Amino acid sequence: MGVEIEKKFLLASDAWRGLDAGRIYRQGYLNSEKGRTVRVRAVENRGYLTIKGAAVAGVRPEYEYEIPLADALEMLATLCLRPLIEKRRHRISFQGFVWEVDEFFAENQGLVVAEIELPAPDAPFAKPSWIGREVSGDPRYTNAALSRRPYCLWDEK
Repeated sequence: MGVEIEKKFLLASDAWRGLDAGRIYRQGYLNSEKGRTVRVRAVENRGYLTIKGAAVAGVRPEYEYEIPLADALEMLATLCLRPLIEKRRHRISFQGFVWEVDEFFAENQGLVVAEIELPAPDAPFAKPSWIGREVSGDPRYTNAALSRRPYCLWDEK
């Protein structure tokens, strides 16, 4: 079984810009109920199907499978809930870990978050100077939640 252990942060500055050109991601949800999500994603010339379970103590089961890009694009166009998540993901190495900085577009324009995947919930890690407040415990910042209630609709940001 695959697992995901990640922490999510807002950005304190734009000092990360220019460290990676990034890649465009389009993703949508076939299911985004509490405790489980089924996501379709297209990244450049690849498609993915991902199933995630409920998080327990910061750890959640995750299964990801590569699928034909044509299938991913068709599911994004016809089956996924709206709005889709559109973003540019930048992967930035820092002191033994990779930070993923997501710049959102469309209905989530203006939101930028950084994630780090860890080997254990209590694993120590250094934060780059451009990392700000942690929002791991705020469910509004999950991509599934952003597809249900986009950033443009938030009263308080």
